[in-house]
Amino acid sequence: SPPVFLEGEMWIPQGAPGLVLFAHGSGSSRHSPRNRAVAEFLHRAGLGTLLFDLLTPEEEESERYTLHLRFDIGLLADRLGAATRWARSQPGVDRLGLGYFGSSTGAAAALVASTRSGAPIDAIVSRGGRPDLAAGVLAQIESPTLFILGGYDEELIRLNEAAYGRLSCEKALEIVPGATHLFEDPGALESVAALAADWFARHLRRHPPSAAQTGAEQVRPQYAP
Repeated sequence: SPPVFLEGEMWIPQGAPGLVLFAHGSGSSRHSPRNRAVAEFLHRAGLGTLLFDLLTPEEEESERYTLHLRFDIGLLADRLGAATRWARSQPGVDRLGLGYFGSSTGAAAALVASTRSGAPIDAIVSRGGRPDLAAGVLAQIESPTLFILGGYDEELIRLNEAAYGRLSCEKALEIVPGATHLFEDPGALESVAALAADWFARHLRRHPPSAAQTGAEQVRPQYAP
């Protein structure tokens, strides 16, 4: 099959210890205001980010009517794995710690991809995620994993608690009081970003930053799975 090209944006501040790849959820894209807000918070914390579209524009248009891809966790995980390999091949990224920030079904894709990527994933953060959709790999997860949930999202809390019990890696589960599934309540997304930044800062320090990396740069990469 022909290669699939996915649009993305990578930003690596000078001296960043790690790069966080974002896996957005159902019906979303790299333009998600929630993920972009979290990414900006991570930039201020000195971390690099890569936001990219898991689907092509044509797939997104088709999926809007059929909803046939948003729960195809295997496909989404493969795309995330391809983006991870692309990122790892870029100058200055080879020594950075790698993390995944997944939302909704993207969190399931992140969990699955962490077992397939071929490169160590040093930390995973799930925001309002669906780890139940990655049930088959939960026991294999080795990356330190943080689940973040809204206090009012009771059904998702139950699903996450069940999945959490099956993880044998370093793990934590944080509930943001008074928050709904999309964390649109005042201060809720800021709490998510702070929890995520702390988790990544603790774990994305295994590899020293590349000596060849100077300054910050912004690129719009394309990936071929």
